[in-house]
Amino acid sequence: MTDTSQTPFAELANTAWQRSDRTVLSILVPFYRDDPTALAAALNPLIGVRRDIEIVLLDDGCPDPGLNEAVSRTIRALSAPARLLTAAENIGRSAGRNLLARQARGRWLLYLDADMQPGDDRFLDAYLERIELDDFDAAFGGYETAEPDDRRYQLHAVLARTSDEKDAAARALIGPTAYCSSNLLVRASVMRGVPFDTGFTGWGFEDVDWAVRAARNHILIHFDNPASHAGLQTTESLLQKFRDGAVNYARLLEKHPHLAVLPGARAARTLGIIPFQGLLRGLWARLANSQGLPVRLRTAALKLWRASWAAEAI
Repeated sequence: MTDTSQTPFAELANTAWQRSDRTVLSILVPFYRDDPTALAAALNPLIGVRRDIEIVLLDDGCPDPGLNEAVSRTIRALSAPARLLTAAENIGRSAGRNLLARQARGRWLLYLDADMQPGDDRFLDAYLERIELDDFDAAFGGYETAEPDDRRYQLHAVLARTSDEKDAAARALIGPTAYCSSNLLVRASVMRGVPFDTGFTGWGFEDVDWAVRAARNHILIHFDNPASHAGLQTTESLLQKFRDGAVNYARLLEKHPHLAVLPGARAARTLGIIPFQGLLRGLWARLANSQGLPVRLRTAALKLWRASWAAEAI
């Protein structure tokens, strides 16, 4: 793993953060271009007058100074303890989450994506009550995806609902590989001992790798406390993301050979034995982009595109 412990960053803390101590829960939100101000504003009343919960945001490389200034204004205006870290350069998903964990003051860490919203008014209370039981080391609360108004995001919404949106019972049957780094609650001591692997660059699978490693020596559970995920992407963006993520998927399987039984790995191996299967990618992309086709066919084409690139990587 690459050492990013010396990553330089600027910091801004509001008055409430400077006056708080004995933090129980640190809510950690990395962002890169996505605007986290709506999430921070939604968390503020849920925290209320408590001073043992903090919000820590990380602007990973500050590609948008205007956004950074807007987040700074939001931090100053919050009544809840809050802090903004601004990395001098982009360090990526894994290193950014590790940096947040090192800077957090809480005994427990809750990772949320910048484009998320609390599932309901008891979102934080549900986690705090679960923490009181003190019988687990990490919990994934799941997430929900709203139906998009823009048809360009329809395919992503369908893919999320059919592949990723499962209740705790269904996710428990899958195990650690059903974990995501968004809406992830974890003991700070566990994260210090099992950081995210910075060898995963770009998008994908660093959270699955983390969960598989953490589950070896710690108690990981699935919990029904979903957050709403608004970060839908266009089909073109998904195609690019799945293409780029193939390298990370290969790294995941290399580190954990027993995951070769996963459906995605089996699909990739099956495609890999077909001569010149890569020539079919153009067809998969066209089908996925064709809004007039049934969404089930488009989803299947998107999965074939993903498996095709994975077949090349593994």
